[in-house]
Amino acid sequence: MKHWIRNIAAVLAGLVVGSVVNMAIVTWGPSLVPPPAGVDVTTAEGLAAGIHLFEPKHFLAPFLAHALGTLAGAFVAFVVAGRRKAALAWVIGAVFLAGGIAAAFMIPAPAWFIAVDLLFAYLPMAWLAILAGRRVTGGARLPSSGR
Repeated sequence: MKHWIRNIAAVLAGLVVGSVVNMAIVTWGPSLVPPPAGVDVTTAEGLAAGIHLFEPKHFLAPFLAHALGTLAGAFVAFVVAGRRKAALAWVIGAVFLAGGIAAAFMIPAPAWFIAVDLLFAYLPMAWLAILAGRRVTGGARLPSSGR
């Protein structure tokens, strides 16, 4: 398979896998740590009205969703890519970071959570995915191959 086709497939697979992991954790999160009584977390308006009742434990699932979704997506992109493996993992991290920035403007959350989320859930997870991908694939860093 040509490298460019494999690289496009890697990015698409990374985006799909990362999104699925993210949504699975977001979906299961409230069953693990229920929201405060009376808070409707199904709408942005309900969330905004009750966000003052949230404790730090209520932000664990969203953070894990963002971090593990990015980690899984970047790892898949790295493993599937033909060339430029690390660059494609960084692309996944950057795309998910852009989504996190957009969410920070659309979904109400405390400033401390937004800062922690944007600083630690996206690009650091892409970096960890690259390290894990190199270990799993035995991918020594070869300058000519872009790995």
